[in-house]
Amino acid sequence: MFALEAWYLMSAAYSPPPDDAPLRIALLTYRGKPHVGGQGVYVRHLSKALVDLGHSVEVLGGQPYPILDERVPLVELPSLDIWADPHPMRKPRLWEWKDWTDALEHLSFNLGTFSEPMAFSFRAWRYLRDRRDDFDIIQDNQTLGWGILKLHQEGWPILETIHHPITVDRKLELEHARGFSEKFGKRRWYAFTKMQTQVAKRMPRIMSVSESSKGDIAADHQVDLDRIHVVPVGVDPDLFLPVPGVERRSGHIVTTASADVAMKGLKFLLEAVAKLRTERHMELTIIGKRRPDSHASHTMTELGLDDCVNFVSGVPDERIVELYSEAELAVVPSLYEGFSLPAIEAMSCGVALVATTGGALPEVAGTHGETCFLTTPGDSEALASTIRDALDNPELRAKVGAQGRERVINQWSWRHTAQRTVEQYREVLAEHAVRVTGSDRSK
Repeated sequence: MFALEAWYLMSAAYSPPPDDAPLRIALLTYRGKPHVGGQGVYVRHLSKALVDLGHSVEVLGGQPYPILDERVPLVELPSLDIWADPHPMRKPRLWEWKDWTDALEHLSFNLGTFSEPMAFSFRAWRYLRDRRDDFDIIQDNQTLGWGILKLHQEGWPILETIHHPITVDRKLELEHARGFSEKFGKRRWYAFTKMQTQVAKRMPRIMSVSESSKGDIAADHQVDLDRIHVVPVGVDPDLFLPVPGVERRSGHIVTTASADVAMKGLKFLLEAVAKLRTERHMELTIIGKRRPDSHASHTMTELGLDDCVNFVSGVPDERIVELYSEAELAVVPSLYEGFSLPAIEAMSCGVALVATTGGALPEVAGTHGETCFLTTPGDSEALASTIRDALDNPELRAKVGAQGRERVINQWSWRHTAQRTVEQYREVLAEHAVRVTGSDRSK
């Protein structure tokens, strides 16, 4: 494989763009769910900010497709859409196969693994092979499939983005699996992470979103630390801001649940709400979609919370901002986060944040009692105590909310993320020029 890679690099006709030239970027995302889930949010806002800086961006996306700025073209690379509502995990029919990538996706799914990243990566490789002259660089948003490695071997400059290694999700899911059968199913489902490790090991430069995630990528994907570079994600403080005239509702808290997985810690928040409900009025709004057969639904029913928990999904950012403005607290109960867009979106809205110390959350949210309230992950008693203390102290809560917004304004914006991402593009292109032409443009 390394001999083949070297052959492609030496034989590729490559003319690097000038250091100050606008770049032509192919931004890849194997799924781009627009309202809940970090991938769609990241791609939408980063691509817009890159265009604002004068660069050209095309997004290659799989289903569900991202919603993008009107200046950003979307190249749709359709899949079998196995996980689409209203029948996720449906069994595709053979007549739905359009080509070999559909067959590969279907067969991999039948083996019990998550097949989207691998299939999308081959679709992206097939599409881009005829457009080599149209782009200066590829940014892959955590697909890490064999097709991405093939693009690298064929001489494409690639910036690989890993928000956090999915191996962490795998570990937590296995720890919380109920019985042998569920654990076996989880192992099959996460088999794709072995592919992602092999691809990550071969990417020349990786961009991550936090120092915590950087360390986990190095450990789990066996990537040298000097090849991993941190560029935090951003938020639009002019969109996510306190809404004038909206009053906070007593006992109302809000959280985001982009997926019903153990890592998000929703089970512990529901248990905490059940404890607090015995002593006070409590309402919980979950930004996400309720699935009747999910762990969250079963937990809610078991705890008798169906009348005080409601789900909100498919709403625009403006409605999410209103929900934060109506709440006394926003809660991120995750066992682990590589960064957490919901955390900084809530902080930007001026609502006090309760977060665990899982993963990068302390790095993102700041200091307990100053810009957030921190608590132990995976401990519903500790979470309930932290929520109780925050609800009982309105003056501190208001101060924490205000200082949390200032922290976001001072440290994170999508423009800042885009500027630092462009710096990474330039580094990739400089390193690529050395490999291909032997000329060091940094001198």
